[in-house]
Amino acid sequence: MANQEGAYSPSMADRFGRRIEYLRISVTDRCDLRCRYCMAEKMTFLPRDQILTLEEIAVIADRFIARGVRKIRLSGGEPLVRRDFGELARRIGRHVKAGTLEELTLTTNGTQLAEHAEMLVQAGMKRINVSLDTLDPDLFTRITRRGDINKVLEGIRAATSVGLKVKINMVALKGLNDHEFLPMLRWCNAQGHDLTLIETMPLGIIDEDRTDRYLPLKMAVDQIKAEHEVTPIAYRTGGPSRYFAVEGINARLGLITPLSDNFCAGCNRMRLTCEGRIYMCLGHEDHVDLKAAFRAGGASAIDALLDKALRLKPLAHDFAIGADARPATVSRHMSVTGG
Repeated sequence: MANQEGAYSPSMADRFGRRIEYLRISVTDRCDLRCRYCMAEKMTFLPRDQILTLEEIAVIADRFIARGVRKIRLSGGEPLVRRDFGELARRIGRHVKAGTLEELTLTTNGTQLAEHAEMLVQAGMKRINVSLDTLDPDLFTRITRRGDINKVLEGIRAATSVGLKVKINMVALKGLNDHEFLPMLRWCNAQGHDLTLIETMPLGIIDEDRTDRYLPLKMAVDQIKAEHEVTPIAYRTGGPSRYFAVEGINARLGLITPLSDNFCAGCNRMRLTCEGRIYMCLGHEDHVDLKAAFRAGGASAIDALLDKALRLKPLAHDFAIGADARPATVSRHMSVTGG
């Protein structure tokens, strides 16, 4: 990377020597659920004219790939509620088929998955993440405020039937689903899915106190260890999850622990929001505005801002939770930045 202001090189390494090879793109902040730990019940979403067009997202993705990004994950909000999502996935997926992108993946809540599973495969996807915090239908509706678990389960079956590898993401919520970690792992094992547990993160103002719901994942693992030996393994997918083998179970167990066990030293990611902002860290407000640069100066304006983003990428996030923490470390909701 250049050492003087204004100049740039094509490398994607930050000032701490971390190579940025993974881009997460939020294609919309809209969602058809209102999960309690993620959103307020009454949300105000961005006006559509502030959202990046399909063409703008595709061109920005092209520039990241040209600079060395090897993996792209599409997320939201719920990405499958965006009408032109299929066209966007196919546009980026061309890089996978050409060998210039190693992997294109998706994070979804699963409600629209049955309709779109075949399209994802045609776009070049081989695996996806599905958010599912409980197997109890009534609790699912309570957590999501409106969801029907049967639609999600139907979507997961459809994805599996067309050859997509499904990983389940489960946010650990004290007092809600904290009795379901081992049952969920066993269900995943029976269905052929891996499971990742995630600590709730202080993003955006919601209707509840996150301190009441925060559960360090050590407590979840202790529940599993009471019946199975749990052993760290070297398996990685490019994201922040650390994986474990569980004795007697084929499903891999992943842990994402932003609060109890910081993983920032190995961060290889940036995030593009649906309104065209690059956030160098999920837990900071610092960003660069690619939409404004692209609309003013075209694709050539993107590279200089990417170098600025690399210089500004912090060493670690500022996530905190508890009595002395602010209500939310950052004001934007997870649906804006993307999961």
